[in-house]
Amino acid sequence: MTEPGEPTGSTRRMPTVGQGDGDVRTHASADAREPVPTLDQGDSGAGRFWSARRVPAALLALVLLGGAGLLLYDIAAVRAGHPAMQWRRSLADGLAERHLDDVVVLIGAGVAALIGLWLILLALTPGLRDLLPMRRDRADVRAGLDRTAAALVLRDRAVEVSGLQSVRVRMGRRKAKVRALSHFRELDDVRTDLDTALEKAVRELGLAKPPALSVEVHRPAKKG
Repeated sequence: MTEPGEPTGSTRRMPTVGQGDGDVRTHASADAREPVPTLDQGDSGAGRFWSARRVPAALLALVLLGGAGLLLYDIAAVRAGHPAMQWRRSLADGLAERHLDDVVVLIGAGVAALIGLWLILLALTPGLRDLLPMRRDRADVRAGLDRTAAALVLRDRAVEVSGLQSVRVRMGRRKAKVRALSHFRELDDVRTDLDTALEKAVRELGLAKPPALSVEVHRPAKKG
């Protein structure tokens, strides 16, 4: 390329790319990038997801709010000179007359104890049993996989094995039960290929606690 004032056939040195401070910043930003996480990395001890328990909490709050509101209204009415409500008078008389070994008192205490134990159990257990926690590659990101979706993935991998007629998968939190029917090939060969395919599929799920596999391969029942 020539410019006015330059002799024809002369050469001109063009500036090179990657000199100066810009090149240093480029290499620095490239070195600062974190490697892409893989399924073999991450925190394998990720805990389960906790349920918000909105329905039990809302029901308990409504019952307590209604009972407290009714009791406060009756107390305020008595303070204002009105007689107490019939239900409170009957309840006070019944509690004063009945003994602790009375059947009604024991039944009421048992029901209250069961409700209390149920609420304590809900408070101490995480719930969401159908959601399987996955490996945590980053501290601020959590992921989960539905058990039904995990079972479908294992089933899709299993039907790719040659010789299988049908496959059923039941996915639990600790164990995956696979039942398969093989209409040709030796059962031992099918079982070996199926174990290999399912073990690889379980690793690819990326679960924090991979479930144990229980695989059974049978022949279909003979008709007639």
